[in-house]
Amino acid sequence: MPLSLAALDPRELVPRTSSGYPEPFRSRVLPREKRALGDALGLTTIGVNLTTLPPGKESAMRHWHTREDELVFVVEGEVVLVTDQGEQLLTAGTCAGFPAGVANGHQLVNRSDRPARYLEISNRDPEDTVEYPDVDLAYRGKAFTHKDGTPY
Repeated sequence: MPLSLAALDPRELVPRTSSGYPEPFRSRVLPREKRALGDALGLTTIGVNLTTLPPGKESAMRHWHTREDELVFVVEGEVVLVTDQGEQLLTAGTCAGFPAGVANGHQLVNRSDRPARYLEISNRDPEDTVEYPDVDLAYRGKAFTHKDGTPY
């Protein structure tokens, strides 16, 4: 029996395979697939993505949000969580959370030989900005810039 809203099969969603990052950062995360579950279900205050990260790729540049909480739940495979405290292996069934405003940059890296899948969940705050401690990148006002504010 086919599903109808308020339910869906994520496999039926067309994945987003692009990135808003400018180069040289875009090639570090692509190819990856994000299925916007929250958008498809009409959610407006929380974002939920089912992301597939191929071997050798990064989820994002290491970052932290000023106004958005984030939670990652690993569904399949494994990824390395990189934070200010070091590295931890996350496997299927484990999760990590990042409170808004805590300056602890984080990212996931797939160092395995097979794809990893995880849920990304966050609130959607239009006033959010993102800090990137390791690279010359900033996200403010819905645009990526250099840290000094000049455009890419």
